[in-house]
This record gives sequence, structure tokens and C-alpha cells, in this order.
Amino acid sequence: MATEKYDARGCTFEIAVGATPSWTAIGGINTFTKSNANEKDTDVTDYSSNGEYEGQMMQRGQSLKLEGFRLLDPTTGAGDPGQAAVETLAKGIGNASLGQIRFCAPGDTEYEVWTCYASMGDQGGDQNAKVSWSVTFTRSGAASSMAVGA
Repeated sequence: MATEKYDARGCTFEIAVGATPSWTAIGGINTFTKSNANEKDTDVTDYSSNGEYEGQMMQRGQSLKLEGFRLLDPTTGAGDPGQAAVETLAKGIGNASLGQIRFCAPGDTEYEVWTCYASMGDQGGDQNAKVSWSVTFTRSGAASSMAVGA
């Protein structure tokens, strides 16, 4: 089977809501960036290295930035349920700052699942724009996986 490019718009991003949890789609997204973050290496160079640098990776980490538009119901003023859950998570401190997200690409059979904390980005726009919305999730601990459809 040949591999092929896939559309970024086909990717799915969800946040766990409640104790059970119920997975809720995060709406309004039009851009995402998954990055290596919080990585730490250490210098292990010594005299026997003969002047050549030697190092080792000591810590791995990742972040996921989602950007798009703030969604509101024009009649009720209620926000997108996924965006609202993200905004609630982003207010937490200590243990209350940790939640779970999951995401996958089109055709994936497993979600990548993170325990993470959220940091809200700026919101705004000019007179001819829709209001922007963004968040950065920073993974805490190792990623896990879950079957799509679970």
C-alpha cells in the first residue's frame, strides 16, 4: 500500500470532560502545530572524549497548539462545548491543571492520548476579522493510545 499526503482538516482533536470521561470535540480549529517541547539534554563530555562533544537526551516532551476561531451561539451566547472545556482546564492550578486530550489523523486506528495542561492564547481581531481563539497543550508524562471508536 502506498502512503499519501492527508488533509490537516481531517484531524480530530477532543478533550475529556467529566469523571467518566465524555470526549468532546474542540471546534473552530483551522491550524495545529505539534512540537517537541521541554526537551532537556546533558553534556557528558569528559577528557576521554578527545575534544569531541558527547551528549545524551535526558527528557522528552511535546506540545500541541490549536488555533482557529472562537465559536458562540448567536441566540444563546453559549460557546463551543470543547472550547469551553479547554478554557476551564486552562484556569486550573496544581493537580486541577491536568486534563486529557486525544487526537488522530484521518484513517488512524488509534488516538494519541495526553495528560496535559492548557495555556490559552490571545483572542482578538480587527474590524474585518472573526475573533481568534488558540490554546497550547503541554504534555505531562508519557503519551498513551486509545482505539478510535472507543
